[in-house]
Amino acid sequence: MKTRFSKKNLLNSSVLVLNANYSPMTVCTAKRAISLYFLNKIDVLSNYNEKVHSPSTSLNLPSIIKIKTYIKNHSIAVEISRKNILIRDNYTCQYCSLQNKSLTIDHVIPKFRGGQDNWDNLVAACKKCNQKKGEHTPEEAKMPLIKKPKRPNRIHYFQRLVKERQSDWRPYLFMEPLG
Repeated sequence: MKTRFSKKNLLNSSVLVLNANYSPMTVCTAKRAISLYFLNKIDVLSNYNEKVHSPSTSLNLPSIIKIKTYIKNHSIAVEISRKNILIRDNYTCQYCSLQNKSLTIDHVIPKFRGGQDNWDNLVAACKKCNQKKGEHTPEEAKMPLIKKPKRPNRIHYFQRLVKERQSDWRPYLFMEPLG
């Protein structure tokens, strides 16, 4: 079955960006990747099946790009944010397993007890569980966590973006051997 994309959706397609040494750096939009291509800052390693057109040219839609000049980038940490906590927890309440896009963020150890705003102390929670737990620890509230929260790294974050359409990303994200 062939999927039909609008021009706007095509340009918002996810593109895996690799450093000059082929290590995963980030994910950008196809629009950004095409701009970098015309500025001669990247090599295109893989394309989607779709093409984008302008009045004067036609271009394969990039899926994986590699920057030409190595960028020193030691951190593989993911920035802590509400969105990234929800992504890490797969939009699932860590107390009752409810999957929902409108979850709250709960402090495992409440703030007034010294609980910090860090990856190991913040989890996604539905409003009902967050209110029920209140200012207690999960043990006190008899609400055990489904999984212990931990800091994700960028590789795990990128792996979650891989769908059937991005199967060519898999070897670069350590999900299968290079072919």
